[in-house]
Amino acid sequence: MIITIILLIIIAITAYYFLSNKYKTKQDIAISDTVYKPLLAQHIPFYQNLDRQSRLLFEQKVVAFLAGITIEGIGTIVEDADRVMIASSAVIPIFGFKDWRYGNLTNVILYPDTFDGEFQFEGENRNILGMVGTGYMNGQMILSRAALIKGFSRAAGKENTAIHEFVHLLDKSDGATDGVPENLLAHDYVMPWLKMIHQEIHKIEAGKSDINPYAITNEAEFFAVVAEYFFQKPDELKHKHPELYAMLSTIFMQDRAKDNVV
Repeated sequence: MIITIILLIIIAITAYYFLSNKYKTKQDIAISDTVYKPLLAQHIPFYQNLDRQSRLLFEQKVVAFLAGITIEGIGTIVEDADRVMIASSAVIPIFGFKDWRYGNLTNVILYPDTFDGEFQFEGENRNILGMVGTGYMNGQMILSRAALIKGFSRAAGKENTAIHEFVHLLDKSDGATDGVPENLLAHDYVMPWLKMIHQEIHKIEAGKSDINPYAITNEAEFFAVVAEYFFQKPDELKHKHPELYAMLSTIFMQDRAKDNVV
């Protein structure tokens, strides 16, 4: 009888550990606390500039993102640093929001470098760094690994491809990728924001603006481009474009300039 009880206890303990490991979340398997904190501190300037309490919140948001999204590499191996940079790119634009989930994203696909409109990353005419999928690709995001890494390097300047694509997702969350994030922008601000966009586009076209000319493509690209600028070089944007900076601070509920940083 005693032997039977002991055997049952052993079986129960074994089953517990098996099920515990089997049902670990994706981020538990892919990346541990001891790995992601040093990677955040090494690669993510946004995180480096936060105070202790805000860093903890950022870490929690990174973990939550990794728990719900599948990240896979095609033609490249996904490293822990890649996961941290992708998750950080998702968290940075929504860091000012108490609770936000990218309901319009299920997978992030990492390519080694640029790709073309047919999603090919070999051959000629490859000039796409990142893309949010539509149609049959809805819920997917494709990123160039080279662009992802560059966006968090010292050579990035005002540009960060991954942040750009996640801002497109925020824009798209109201049903239209049109540069007017109605989920984030009060109705009274919509017309002033559109007026601001078109005024700055005219300046870019006239060569009187330091904003990336890709912003003149359409309102959606303008929003994503200036959002990159806002998160990459907040002090410079505030100095050169104070009205744009103020509007983006309202949209993202963040004041990123050093004299106002969290």
